[in-house]
Amino acid sequence: MPWPQNYDPLGNPWLSTAVAALPVIVLLGLLAWGHLRAWLAALIALGTALGVALFGFGMPVKAAAGATVYGAAYGLFPIGWIVLNVMFLHALTVKSGQFEALKAQLVALAPDPKVQVILIAFCFGAFIEGAAGFGAPVAITAALLMQLGFTPLHASGLSLIANTAPVAFGSIGIPITTLEQVTGLDVLKLSQMAGRQLPVFSAIIPLWIVGAMAGWKGLRAVWPVALAAGVSFAVVQFLVSNYHGPWLVDSIAALASIGTVVLMLRWRRAANPSAPAGSRFAAWRPWLILTVFIFAWGTKPVKLALDRVAAPVIQVPGIHEQVLRTPPVVATPKPEKVEFRLNVLSATGTGILLAGIVSGLWMGLSLRELAGTWWDTVRKVRASLLTIAAMLALGNVTKLSGADATLGLALAKTGVFYPFCGTLLGWLGVALTGSDTASNVLFGSLQRITSEQLGLSPYLMCAANSTGGVMGKMVDAQSIVVAGVATKFHGQEGRILRFVFWHSLVLAVLIGLWVAAQAYWPPLQGTVVR
Repeated sequence: MPWPQNYDPLGNPWLSTAVAALPVIVLLGLLAWGHLRAWLAALIALGTALGVALFGFGMPVKAAAGATVYGAAYGLFPIGWIVLNVMFLHALTVKSGQFEALKAQLVALAPDPKVQVILIAFCFGAFIEGAAGFGAPVAITAALLMQLGFTPLHASGLSLIANTAPVAFGSIGIPITTLEQVTGLDVLKLSQMAGRQLPVFSAIIPLWIVGAMAGWKGLRAVWPVALAAGVSFAVVQFLVSNYHGPWLVDSIAALASIGTVVLMLRWRRAANPSAPAGSRFAAWRPWLILTVFIFAWGTKPVKLALDRVAAPVIQVPGIHEQVLRTPPVVATPKPEKVEFRLNVLSATGTGILLAGIVSGLWMGLSLRELAGTWWDTVRKVRASLLTIAAMLALGNVTKLSGADATLGLALAKTGVFYPFCGTLLGWLGVALTGSDTASNVLFGSLQRITSEQLGLSPYLMCAANSTGGVMGKMVDAQSIVVAGVATKFHGQEGRILRFVFWHSLVLAVLIGLWVAAQAYWPPLQGTVVR
């Protein structure tokens, strides 16, 4: 018989909430101020989460063990698989010398580092997010920035801040389509509502990252480029999300932003006319090959075809359908399905691996060199893969024990302040799980139930769960570890967290105020989808 979750196991809502928050407090405290290595902090926090689940919430031992194994496996595949193979491709470009050629071209096109961070972290990162997500944009853009001369801290932190505007529509719109499945709401209306919340912030993110890098004095020199990049992205983001749907929002908006920036740069300054066209294309070819593979792997026909070949679904022992979500988190109690899908062929990381192999062969490397480089990459990122596995195990133990819902219900009891606090709930969900999609799975149903009880539009608050969640993306431990791996900033994850934390919190508060204004301020109430 499934074990029913209890969201007030200690008989006191305040005490139960405090206990539920312990794993998060331990993790963030050890990373930001404890100066421990990320893998050790993650393991200690996972131990704390297991203690809370077993002794605080009464979770059965077999279920807790199953949740741990499932989370760790999911951390390694598909997330760790993406990170590993992105770093493999990067290592190949360095080995072949193509990265230096690319670096020279970017410097010629955009000699100002402030413009480089706009073009790479915001524009190119958004394009990768639209096709892949799951850490790939941060890994790629942080590595590119560091090779252009950015410090590891700036390369990591600025890539994390930039990877906010596209997250709600990332991976071919999966966060929004997942929200539809969880809530039963119309997917186009959810897309429209998210597209009326995010563009305001998308427009300012390029300005924000330049300000974080160089201050207001540095921003004055490049504000036209930053504003053009943000506004072009925001306008297209609004149009596509409102009139087409969530699937191609990031891809089209990012291309519009890239085109706008390049045109402005060419107008302001000619881009190294002495370099022959062939060499310019050659340096970009590995990344163009990567883009083609990622996009192909993101299309439904390719995924379905590859899954028909091999995509076994494993029902995780001890936890599959052994945990019961109960009201008010869900309207009708039902056992939680916990299935691990081993879709090796259709996984985005496999597409990235093939892109690396094709690129390596084109760059003249032998199969033996490719295999050696891949194994060297495994050795270099093994500690980070352990960290990601521990982080995802922690998130799943928190979710399946009901501790996440206890935290969510505490925010849901805020009455008139719920539009603001409900948006922060999305921020908390992504900070805990590392995924806007996972946050929507955790809290989407709760958002609909609570908003309808308070007489608010469920589309407003379910979309706010996703759009508020994007600001939590820069502080989730998984993303910070990915950034640290990409920049070889090992053991300094706490410094990255401290760099981005206040940016994340301030932006989350601002989007919470924006959602509250949409809920209650008459001039903006007309933007709310009903």
